Amino acid sequence: MSESTLSLYGSTLSGHVHRVVLLLRTLGVPYRFVDAPRAVRSTPAFLALNPLGQIPVLQDGDLVLADSNAILVYLARRYDAAGTWLPTDPLGQARVQRFLSLAAGEVAFGPAAARAITLWGYPGDAGAARGVAARLLRFLDDHLATRRFLAAETPTIADLACYSYVAHAPEGRIPLEPYKAVCAWLARVEALDGFVHLPRTEPPAA
Repeated sequence: MSESTLSLYGSTLSGHVHRVVLLLRTLGVPYRFVDAPRAVRSTPAFLALNPLGQIPVLQDGDLVLADSNAILVYLARRYDAAGTWLPTDPLGQARVQRFLSLAAGEVAFGPAAARAITLWGYPGDAGAARGVAARLLRFLDDHLATRRFLAAETPTIADLACYSYVAHAPEGRIPLEPYKAVCAWLARVEALDGFVHLPRTEPPAA
């Protein structure tokens, strides 16, 4: 593939950014990573890219696109020549969309929120977030008991959208050991070509 003009604005500790990094790497798409810490996201230059001041933001030539799940859909359609990361049939697309919605809902309000509250003191109810995470993990464990991946027989963007915050649930004091099928799925995602870990952070002492 020829040199790309892609730039990805984000933070190395963000699960939302990590899901985009994983797809770029598995697709072999070259890109430039632009560190955008919280102070940068309130600057006029960044707000011109995303008025909501959120990461990630993808710049592909003249295109500027925000929202991690939207970016996953774009990259899968634009750069996945094999078409495996986002199915084209109606049922396949619906199955992927179900888990993109889960990533924006229960994953964000469960393990992601618990992690942010525990590690960085974000406002919120850690107990409530852990309750959401427990329900999510039970659902995923049952779902994955007879499946290798979330939405298809092969990995899709659904797996990448849900992986990062589920894998890092222990940083929000949410144990994964009881969920054997989830742990096996995490290992399968981690075995993908191009996979790179999101840096782990130890939670403070309780």
